[in-house]
Amino acid sequence: MTIPKEIPEKWFPLVLSLKRKKQKGLNGAKSKKRWTEEERRVRANDREYNEKFQYASNCIMTSKYNIVTFLPVNLFEQFQEVANTYFLFLLILQLIPQISSLSWFTTIVPLALVLSITAVKDATDDYFRHKSDNQVNNRQSQVLIRGSLQNEKWMNVRVGDIVKLENNQFVAADLLLLSSSEPHGLCYIETAELDGETNMKVRQSVSVTSELGNQNNLASFDGEVVCEPPNNKLDRFCGTLYWRDKKYTLTNQNMLLRGCVLRNTEACYGLVIFAGPDTKLMQNSGRTKFKRTSIDRLMNTLVLWIFGFLVCMGVILAVGNAVWEREVGSLFQSYLPWDPPVDNFLFSAFLSFWSYVIILNTVVPISLYVSVEVIRLGHSYFINWDQDMFCSQCNTAAEARTTTLNEELGQVEYIFSDKTGTLTQNIMSFNKCSINGQTYGEGTDPLAPQPKRLDFTPFNPLADLDFCFYDDTLLESVKVGDAHTHKFFRLLSLCHTVMSEEKSEGELVYKAQSPDEGALVTAARNFGFVFRSRTPGTITTTEMGRPVTYTLLAILDFNNIRKRMSVIVRNPEGRIRLYCKGADTVLLERLHPCNQELTNVTSDHLNEYAVDGLRTLALAYRDLSEDEWEAWSESHRCADKAASCREERLAAVYEQIEQDMMLLGATAIEDKLQEGVPETIAVLSLANIKIWVLTGDKQETAVNIGYSCKMLTDDMTEVFIICGHTVQSVRQELGRARERMIELSRNRDGGKEEGMEGCFMGNGFREGQEGDGTGEGGGGGGGKQLQCPPPSSNLMDNISGEFALVINGHSLAHALEADMETEFVSTACACKAVICCRVTPLQKAQVVELIKKHKKAVTLAIGDGANDVSMIKSAHIGVGISGQEGIQAVLASDYSFSQFRFLQRLLLVHGRWSYLRMCRFLCYFFYKNFAFTMVHFWFGFFCGFSAQTVYDQYFITLYNIVYTSLPVLAMGIFDQDVPDQRSLEYPKLYEPGQLNLLFNKREFFICIAQGIYTSVVLFFVPCAVLSDATQSTGVPLADYQTFAVTTATALVIVVSVQISLDTGFWTVINHVFVWGSLGFFFSIMFALHSQTLFMIFPNQFHFVGSAQNTLLQPVVWLTIALATAICIVPVLAFRFLKVDLKPQLSDTVRYTQLVRQKKRKPVDRSEGGACRGLGSVSEGRLGARGGSRRSGYAFAHQEGFGELITSGKNMRLSSLALATFASRHSSSWIDTLRRKKPTHAHTPPSVSGESSPAPSCVSGSVPPLSNSSSVLGGSQDTPIEEETGAAPAQNAQTVPALSTQTPPASEDAAPQGSAQAVDAGVLTPAAVRSRGGDSLGGWTITLGAVQEALFGWKARATASNSPRPPSVPMETSQIE
Repeated sequence: MTIPKEIPEKWFPLVLSLKRKKQKGLNGAKSKKRWTEEERRVRANDREYNEKFQYASNCIMTSKYNIVTFLPVNLFEQFQEVANTYFLFLLILQLIPQISSLSWFTTIVPLALVLSITAVKDATDDYFRHKSDNQVNNRQSQVLIRGSLQNEKWMNVRVGDIVKLENNQFVAADLLLLSSSEPHGLCYIETAELDGETNMKVRQSVSVTSELGNQNNLASFDGEVVCEPPNNKLDRFCGTLYWRDKKYTLTNQNMLLRGCVLRNTEACYGLVIFAGPDTKLMQNSGRTKFKRTSIDRLMNTLVLWIFGFLVCMGVILAVGNAVWEREVGSLFQSYLPWDPPVDNFLFSAFLSFWSYVIILNTVVPISLYVSVEVIRLGHSYFINWDQDMFCSQCNTAAEARTTTLNEELGQVEYIFSDKTGTLTQNIMSFNKCSINGQTYGEGTDPLAPQPKRLDFTPFNPLADLDFCFYDDTLLESVKVGDAHTHKFFRLLSLCHTVMSEEKSEGELVYKAQSPDEGALVTAARNFGFVFRSRTPGTITTTEMGRPVTYTLLAILDFNNIRKRMSVIVRNPEGRIRLYCKGADTVLLERLHPCNQELTNVTSDHLNEYAVDGLRTLALAYRDLSEDEWEAWSESHRCADKAASCREERLAAVYEQIEQDMMLLGATAIEDKLQEGVPETIAVLSLANIKIWVLTGDKQETAVNIGYSCKMLTDDMTEVFIICGHTVQSVRQELGRARERMIELSRNRDGGKEEGMEGCFMGNGFREGQEGDGTGEGGGGGGGKQLQCPPPSSNLMDNISGEFALVINGHSLAHALEADMETEFVSTACACKAVICCRVTPLQKAQVVELIKKHKKAVTLAIGDGANDVSMIKSAHIGVGISGQEGIQAVLASDYSFSQFRFLQRLLLVHGRWSYLRMCRFLCYFFYKNFAFTMVHFWFGFFCGFSAQTVYDQYFITLYNIVYTSLPVLAMGIFDQDVPDQRSLEYPKLYEPGQLNLLFNKREFFICIAQGIYTSVVLFFVPCAVLSDATQSTGVPLADYQTFAVTTATALVIVVSVQISLDTGFWTVINHVFVWGSLGFFFSIMFALHSQTLFMIFPNQFHFVGSAQNTLLQPVVWLTIALATAICIVPVLAFRFLKVDLKPQLSDTVRYTQLVRQKKRKPVDRSEGGACRGLGSVSEGRLGARGGSRRSGYAFAHQEGFGELITSGKNMRLSSLALATFASRHSSSWIDTLRRKKPTHAHTPPSVSGESSPAPSCVSGSVPPLSNSSSVLGGSQDTPIEEETGAAPAQNAQTVPALSTQTPPASEDAAPQGSAQAVDAGVLTPAAVRSRGGDSLGGWTITLGAVQEALFGWKARATASNSPRPPSVPMETSQIE
């Protein structure tokens, strides 16, 4: 979703601190400095009075610098980085001639480059902050000053000013609504920026001020408001208005908050209560947490280690200097005296220590941090440019809103997802209904022809053209005048809190508090019962073409305990009737006993709807006599005016009248999943990512959505439900769940599968008990408990089997307590999926923090509404969906896009690549720096520990910023191990990032060891060869300058060859940078050693002619070649053996790609059948689940709507907690993904040599996932198996290495099966693998495979070099 430029609050990533200046008291005397307010006093139209309190102005400043402060403040911030401070310290040391053997520019050039790049980036960011600040601060508003309206900039608005707002204007500050152009002081606002809700809400002024309609009256208004201090509670405001010796209570219904937009209201006036940083919007913005990746933290640790290593090397060389000066140097005092400050060998050693700290400083890489930032910036642009993550429907591209977390996307282990609008489309449709025991809606017979969409226009000119319904029997029932059907739709047209706007005759626009309400009222509209308008006391409808006006007597408000709402109306004939709709669990028990038979039938229909994943409501009515109404109305009036316990008394009065009702039927609403949600969740599950859904919806709806999106499957071992209301009951339920997991896991591992069917409810459900210690559905019987101590965390981590956990909000509140959080985490983390229902935004954040605290795993939170902001900010990575609920989640997120399905590509492609690239970059970076620097260390033992450098000082300066910087940047930005399609096809490739295998302390020490080994070779091989070598003229080559040039040349060539080996994906840029850097080296070296520069700067360029003389000697080139071979050959041998003996999954996938490229012959094999079968999952509703899981109350109101409407205020809209309902196959979705059924209908692209397509959610296809054990559950070292020919073998304990499906009998079985296996291009290991075990063997590797695995070259091999897996004896002949 593109953020509109008009929205002024998008630039508030930070909230300004609320520190107060010294406040002057009312008497003008200075009081103590106050940091927080206890209360706020505001007097209208009195700036002098209000300025005494020194309240914050309405000016917003999110920028950090100005022209004067930029340089000092930015430099101060940059030198807080340890590395920058360290190099500044080195620069100071280099200015001391007694200890510096290097020129100052060798340090200041790289340091200045790093500081400049960072400063330019910071300045650019702050420029945009300034631009945004100016845009919002300079907006115009109309302020009432001295009796007239004057245009003022937002920044000049002050607390206590009266501001005029016009239609479609943004609210400049938090205002107390004084009057409006609408009747009763009403105004309509949109609060998408505050709470994510896109529907209109109503605010009403205090009755005494609503009469101040003109400027003169408002100019004389001098009321004083005493209210709460600034806070972040959007739904609460407490204050009192004092005016004319009277006081009036102020609530949130009287407030217009900054960030809202005035809608459908010509004009209104408001008194500024909070301004600028004190506004609730800014208070809610919060201070965004600075997120650092695990690699960042590791890098900081490693840099400290490297610094310690540097100090150790300096100490060693200083001690060597002391010994040498004492034993040997003293012999040379006559013609090599010490410099004047040095008078003994100890002081010489002290100076030598600092000299070597300067020389060896390159072991701590100054360019590391800036290089990392450049690479991350490139990765962010790749995300922004990815067309596969672009949504054409809403014209929204993916956006990386931060550049610091890209590689962390490749390490995610837990995903916390919102449901409403994230997994679902948040678009409701009236799908089915049950009226008087008769069900209507879509047919359930899959063999029946597709019904035709009904056309309501001839029957009803007021019908909504977008409404879809297919069952014509319901329309016929309405047309023939069936009394029950008419009552049903009459109830839907009356019992709601929807507002109607009729733009022109017959053009109705409904403003509903929730999409469910809108769907029900729209259904009634299309079937002839059209809701037209309402006033505080009437509801006007059009029933079958006849206008009818009902008197609205009362609205019995909704709340979470009642789970229902009712209206009491009087029809034109004078009859009084109560209409009620609500959750079937509460409504059916309040029916008249004569409804028993109808209740049973309707309950069956409700069960069917719940199985289909629909959101259900039951409908009922009751006729009231005039006496009953009068008596109840008096009771209601007393309860409404009660000074204490008002809510409880109203609930009791409501309960009194909502009895003995007559059942009408039930409704079923569908909220469809977003495209590709089941496929995405299935693939992410295969990548060993655990998905938790944190939703505000009810348990029944949440469970249904879990089944719809395939988080929960019928093939799961067991689904546990935790619903206890007390601490003890929750603890018992969690304990029983763990015991059951251990029991089933032991039976599973021991092959004891029998007898499990009767141990849990329905399809794997295990209903939690509420504290009585008995479990009817528990394993082994009602009261039987496993007598075992609480399981250890290691035992829970080793649980095998697919479990799921569903926990309610009230149970979660107890589970999050300090003494129970460990039990909750161990239980939940042993499950494949976790669903938390009825959770608050705070609980969402607490759950994320809990996992971060106990599991030390990388977490990702994804949501689309303002209620997800806290969760998004708490997680390591926050992803915002630009959907139907505003853009607050997007503004708080690190990454944003428009569809949940794009998360699959963000993690498995961009995240995995970013992690891989960053790890390879770091490994190579540390390697090349140690190889470069450690040569100085070895040279120290041969130069008397005199701190003499090996290389020319210009080579030292340019090595990191010119000669070796670009190739490693190219690898860090562009490298790949496998194409993006393969990353999606083989989700197990994601596992190394989760296990942090590619860069850790072990890998770091391996890189360091390789660098030290390279430095040893680069020093001692030239030293040994050149010590006795001579030129063709007989002149010895054993001079310092020749050795320096030879070593430097060998170093650049070795590190260039090494990065060629490390690069897995070659682009034109890689070639230009690698070979161009070599060319730059030779060009610059010849230029620096030229006679021209020597003649211009004779004191700076001492190596005149050295390069030309040295590199003309054949022995020098032989020395360089020998050193290169000694450095590189062991690396080649190690990698060859590693690929041969212990290949990674990525090696096997690359080999698969190589075989596919070599063999492009079309074959009569297709995965289309399987893909088409899977594709139907996201389109239609699937087969029924066994068991009864009733959908919950289908819409989420807030209290107070009845009072708002009957008082003329209208309803407050709230964010809707949705449930998604797509269909399900009876078999496991993951097993379906694993299953590859070869057909002969068509040839997929991968067979013809093209890259396999990314999962297409539009077509309903899914990527062809390998069914190998290494992909589905094995270790990273296990080779993948045959991609398309293996049988699923779902319940087997061992998986054979190759299980090619039997071809049709009409074909030659063996040859065709073999050809089929070969043409899939997948190498099959000769190994039999136990479930969860490791591979037992390898296979024959060809030179082509080695080249592909080591170099990334897509080499073409002859047919004779084709692999011959022993398990497929016919492959060789088929390939040949």
